[in-house]
Amino acid sequence: MFLKGIFSSINDMSAEEVRGYIHENPSGSFTLLDVRTPEEYARSHIHGAKLIPLDQLADRLDEIDRNHPVIAY
Repeated sequence: MFLKGIFSSINDMSAEEVRGYIHENPSGSFTLLDVRTPEEYARSHIHGAKLIPLDQLADRLDEIDRNHPVIAY
C-alpha cells in the first residue's frame, strides 16, 4: 500500500488500543483520519475525526500534520 512510503512507521492497533490511545492523549496531539466514504462518515464517525476518503488521500496528504501520530480507519 502506498501509505508505507509516506509515513515513517505503520502499526496495527485494535479498536481497544485506539480507544485507550484517544483517552490517554490530549486532543490535537494526534490526527484521527477517517478514510471511508462521505456517506459512511455521515452515518457515523468518531468525534474529532478528519474525513479524507481513501480515493482522495494521495491528493490531500498536505492536509495531514505528519509531525503528529495519525490513526487512520
